[in-house]
Amino acid sequence: MKCFLPVLSCLAVLGVVSAQRQVAVQEGPLYRTEGSHITIWCNVSGYQGPSEQNFQWSIYLPSAPEREVQIVSTMDSSFPYAIYTQRVRSGKIYVERVQGNSALLHITDLQARDAGEYECHTPNTDERYFGSYSAKMNLMVIPDSLQSTAVRHTLHRVEQDPLELTCEVATETLQHSHLSVAWLRQRGGEKPVEVIALSRDFVLQSSSDYAQRQSLGEVRLDKLGSSTFRLTVFHLQPSDQGEFYCEATEWIQDPDGSWYPMTRKRSEGTVVNVQPTDKEFTVRLETDKRLYTVGEPAEFRCILEGQNTPDRYFAVSWAFNSSLIASMGPNAVPVLNSEFTHREARGQLKVAKESDNVFVLKIYHLRQEDSGKYNCRVTEREKTVTGEFIDKESKRPKNIPIIVLPIKSSISVEVASNASVVLEGENLHLSCSIRTAGRPLGRFSVIWQLVDRQNRRSNIMWLDRDGTVQPGTSYWERSSFGGVQMEQVQPNSFSLGIFNSRREDEGQYECHVTEWVRAVDGEWQVVGERRASTLVSITALETGFAVTAISRTPGVTYSDSFDLQCIIKPHYPARVPVSVTWRFQPVGTAEFHDLVTFTRDGGVQWGDRSSSFRTRTAIEKAESSNNVRLSISRASDTEAGKYQCVAELWRRNYNNSWTRLAERTSNLLEIRVLQPVTKLQVSKSKRTLTLVENRPIQLNCSVKSQTSQNSHFAVLWYVHKPSDADGKLILKTTHNSAFEYGTYAEEEGLRARLQFERHVSGGLFSLTVQRAEVSDSGSYYCHVEEWLLSPNYAWYKLAEEVSGRTEVTVKQPDSRLKLSQAQGNLSVLETRQVQLECVVLNRTSAASQLLVEWFVWKPNHPERETLARLSRDATFHYGEQAAKNNLKGRLHLESPSPGVYRLFIQNVAVQDSGTYSCRVEEWLPSPGGTWYRRAEDTAGQTAVQVMRPDAALQVDTVVPNATVSEKAAFQLDCSIVSRSSQDSRFAVAWYSLRTKAGGKRGSPGLEDGEEEGEEGEEEEEEDPTERTALLSVGPDAVFGPEGSPWEGRLRFQRLSPLLYRLTVLQASPRDTGNYSCRVEEWLPSPQKEWYRLTEEESAPIGIRVLDTSSTLQSIICSNDALFYFVFFYPFPIFGILIITILLVRFKSRNSSKNSDGKNGVPLLWIKEPHLNYSPTCLEPPVLKSAREDDVHSLCLKGKMPEGWLELGHIMKI
Repeated sequence: MKCFLPVLSCLAVLGVVSAQRQVAVQEGPLYRTEGSHITIWCNVSGYQGPSEQNFQWSIYLPSAPEREVQIVSTMDSSFPYAIYTQRVRSGKIYVERVQGNSALLHITDLQARDAGEYECHTPNTDERYFGSYSAKMNLMVIPDSLQSTAVRHTLHRVEQDPLELTCEVATETLQHSHLSVAWLRQRGGEKPVEVIALSRDFVLQSSSDYAQRQSLGEVRLDKLGSSTFRLTVFHLQPSDQGEFYCEATEWIQDPDGSWYPMTRKRSEGTVVNVQPTDKEFTVRLETDKRLYTVGEPAEFRCILEGQNTPDRYFAVSWAFNSSLIASMGPNAVPVLNSEFTHREARGQLKVAKESDNVFVLKIYHLRQEDSGKYNCRVTEREKTVTGEFIDKESKRPKNIPIIVLPIKSSISVEVASNASVVLEGENLHLSCSIRTAGRPLGRFSVIWQLVDRQNRRSNIMWLDRDGTVQPGTSYWERSSFGGVQMEQVQPNSFSLGIFNSRREDEGQYECHVTEWVRAVDGEWQVVGERRASTLVSITALETGFAVTAISRTPGVTYSDSFDLQCIIKPHYPARVPVSVTWRFQPVGTAEFHDLVTFTRDGGVQWGDRSSSFRTRTAIEKAESSNNVRLSISRASDTEAGKYQCVAELWRRNYNNSWTRLAERTSNLLEIRVLQPVTKLQVSKSKRTLTLVENRPIQLNCSVKSQTSQNSHFAVLWYVHKPSDADGKLILKTTHNSAFEYGTYAEEEGLRARLQFERHVSGGLFSLTVQRAEVSDSGSYYCHVEEWLLSPNYAWYKLAEEVSGRTEVTVKQPDSRLKLSQAQGNLSVLETRQVQLECVVLNRTSAASQLLVEWFVWKPNHPERETLARLSRDATFHYGEQAAKNNLKGRLHLESPSPGVYRLFIQNVAVQDSGTYSCRVEEWLPSPGGTWYRRAEDTAGQTAVQVMRPDAALQVDTVVPNATVSEKAAFQLDCSIVSRSSQDSRFAVAWYSLRTKAGGKRGSPGLEDGEEEGEEGEEEEEEDPTERTALLSVGPDAVFGPEGSPWEGRLRFQRLSPLLYRLTVLQASPRDTGNYSCRVEEWLPSPQKEWYRLTEEESAPIGIRVLDTSSTLQSIICSNDALFYFVFFYPFPIFGILIITILLVRFKSRNSSKNSDGKNGVPLLWIKEPHLNYSPTCLEPPVLKSAREDDVHSLCLKGKMPEGWLELGHIMKI
């Protein structure tokens, strides 16, 4: 006992110091924005087992804080719930292993619904449960409200120019957060360079490229207001060229004190182009030409070319024949010498700075003495600190010489007209073009004159040199109405327009041009004069004016139309109005009366006696001519007679008054009206029509030809029965579309089944007898009457004709119902779904209705039982079998396509086994509207066998024996290695396996006297095993009564779904023996009832409880070292001594040559020890005798021979 307690103490110490599993997760709550990528770390420590641990992530949503929703696992691909499966498969949610005991949960596109309490769980890999296996943290998802905006544009700057850019940064986050703002520059595909940034701690910093410039104040970042950040670069360098943009980051402080960038936004960029400066400059002098005339203007431009000229200072001086004209400093104020100062004061000369690069010298009125060489000189100046200017580099271009010639007129005049011969009323356009050898010297005055055929000259209009236009005396009135206009089209071109020309405008038109030039003193003087003319002839409008009346249909058919044409010659333009009047003389009268007039302004006026013509007459004037057509429709006797047209030619004056120039009367036209001839033809073709009952009878009556497109028809439909002598009237439709039912329709009750239709073509009439019956068989035909509308709007019958006959035979439909006869066998497990299909391969009619009935033959039941029925109106009914087997909630019927019916039995049970089939009835509608059953058929059978799952229960059979001390506790583990279903429940019971009184070894409760009485027996006969229940736990977790020997000493634990443990407290020697556990596996049936599938018993567990009484036997047997010292080590020693003695004696006898056999003394021999290994004593194999083996065995049984015990006492002494 003294050596047993230290061992227990050591084990207890080892248990205390053994590692404890600890799971840690990132501390929360964490605030993250929608759409961001989040990572949450989780690690485990103090674990045993493999170095690579598995991680499982779950979430508890705010809407259901007690409900676990599984997200992702490193060991089970089916772990995620449905709402996360797609995101896990697409890689939007995944777990990254950092190390074997550490992992990161990634959510790439965070959503608002991802907010909640996250749990990281690590499945147990230890030998026992000790420590924590999961940890939780909270994640809050907030909207991403960060905005970074800037205007996108492109800037062009020159080196040393300043640059200012602004960016708006704003956020609406309710949580406490910090903003950091940075300006970056990016050039092409290079990495962006940070220009300057304001960190979240309000510290300004720059990259190495801009750090020195920031320290010198060359680069600044200023905050304007609450959300505006301005970047300023005071002196741009060529290296600053690129795209500048603003990047804002929103930071939030996590519970662990670290700052996390929740979101980052970039603004639009601004492209900045920096042009390097060049101090070199060039100067050139330009002018339009080198040869001028006195009085012309001249302009000299001194053009400066260089880099960044607006920011540089230049002085310019002008010279004429090496004499200074004027000079201009950087302030752009010209200073002229005395001679040119007077000309500048009179506005004849100007020196100015036109732009930063262009300087101008303008001479508005050249003189002959201005001929010579002109030049300019440009000097760059530098401004000192005191504000003074210092001359630096000076440049001048080559001289430009000009020549100024005296004034000399060189004009020529040319007159042209739009036509030499025009029609009266047309517009006349004349142009007067002035040609000069060079640039015009001054101004022109122009006079237009007309010389008529009597050689009289009159001034039409003139334009003086100041641009004032005045009409002549005889043209003053026409000019005021715009009838005569003069215009200067171009500086050298003048036009004269005479609108709505008259006969008196004919003659010779002359253009008189005078050239004027302003002298130096400002007075105008005539330089030269020129004349040119052209002849214009005007043709009178009434020349050749004539009218002719024609008609292509002098004889027209009754109710047809005819046209009358009034042709006017010659062809006048649209501006020349002609009024046309049609006159009519009826047959039998002697005078004409006005029928209709087409006025000159396009209006229509009807005569007093034209009321009968208005609704049937159309008058039309051709767009391309003045021809007028009179169209009369529905001709009758009242339109027969003589027609003629009268035309009047008009002219519009310049004051908008009208003048009738001429009147012409056409020839007479006589029109005759004839009555129409009938052309009615009805199809005589015969037909034979055989159809099924309840189908429509389609009867056609075709009019092949008719007299007029306006003909109306009355159609009478007849039927002739074999038993009748004549046909009977079915229906009559009059020419005005009225219906009248015949006697046959009334007698046979056909009114509700008749449908009459007139097709769009107009010549085809159809009669449809709906829902044909057998009694409708017969010979059908139609009688057609053609009616026409008279010109007086009265209908009259023109002709009639009978069509060919249609023989109609009506019969009942043939049955064509056919179902699929395919046989099938299905074997399914309980709780699965069975699909039974009923396929209609063919049916009698597409309009038929089907009744589908499902039935089943149960085993040992010859009669079939109805399962379900789908009536004709698509109503689903349960059969008696559905009520018996509780199928009402498990049956589902669907029809994915016409003729295909599928019956689903969900959550099937064993009692659902049987042979299934379906029966279909086809119902057809009778012509009277009632339904009757036409056919039925039964489909092939499908045998369904529902099986329970195979038993896969297996209990761990390898269980080590245990030895405990009295009053200690021992554990009985029941480990389930495998199970049949994930839905299984288990009933567990522990048993004590004992033999009856006097049984095998290991039975507790034997007295010491009984053990001593049996120690000499080598073999004992075993009695049957008795089972005593310690404790049982049902599948419903209900405990059974505890066994009486162990009552109050049992503790039950369920360490995992597959591991059960029973702990026996306060162990006593009577508890020594074998124990086992029996496991029953229970499964739920489809009806939610539990049944026992199988049972399994574990291997026996040997438990030995040591007696704590202080006996020598217990002390020796409880300690292996003492046991070997007492029972093992003395035997070899004594054996060696005996062998040595015997050998000595044997040698002495041999040496004396005395034979032991002769004296009758038996020879001694030594039994060779055999090799034996005792797994119970936990020592390596040693050599020992058979007797030693037996003694050791007896020691393990708790028994020891008295002799050996005494020997032990002796050895101890």
